[in-house]
Amino acid sequence: MAAKWSWRAVIVLVWWCATTSTTRAIWLDLPDSGTKCVSEDIHNNVVVLADYSLINNQEDSHLHPAATISVKVTSPYGNNLHHNENTTHGQFAFTTTESGNYLACFWVDGNHQAGNRLTVSLDWRVGIAAKDWESVAKKEKIEGVEFELTKLEGAVEAIHENLIFLKNREAEMRVVSEKTNARVAWFSIMSLGVCIGAAVLQVWYLKRFFHKKKLI
Repeated sequence: MAAKWSWRAVIVLVWWCATTSTTRAIWLDLPDSGTKCVSEDIHNNVVVLADYSLINNQEDSHLHPAATISVKVTSPYGNNLHHNENTTHGQFAFTTTESGNYLACFWVDGNHQAGNRLTVSLDWRVGIAAKDWESVAKKEKIEGVEFELTKLEGAVEAIHENLIFLKNREAEMRVVSEKTNARVAWFSIMSLGVCIGAAVLQVWYLKRFFHKKKLI
């Protein structure tokens, strides 16, 4: 019985880690002028899906169409992945081709009256959380326990890919750290050599100066 409950706990923990670490729903308060951005560090070959909508803080309802925003999503190397203007809601989806920070920026269009605060609701889903499991179930004709096991398998694969990504990132950072330490060590040796050389030159100059003045 204890082993059975321990396996259930492991399954629940794996599914919770996979879903909570790849889903982010946030509200962004947009200034009258300027841009508000949100970013996430995502590795290569990962599905990203996001829905955004303009909401009213006071009435908790959709605003009048006169109040609109613009949206731009860019990759770590500045490639444009999504651009929409004069809108109140929308969606963007893509598969990452670069590793790094993906940036989604929102700003208020010029037809908005100053002083009225606008808020954007952003539902940002990455990896396993962005997968349409209902379509998968219909396509493969699975249900019940088999369907839950399929989702669990996807969650385990997502966690495994994240662990590999973190391992590779840690190896890259270790190489950079070792190179930096080596450069600092050589710089310290060079600095010490320069100091010793300057001290020797000072002693030689002072000794020569005193000899000329016949002080020693």
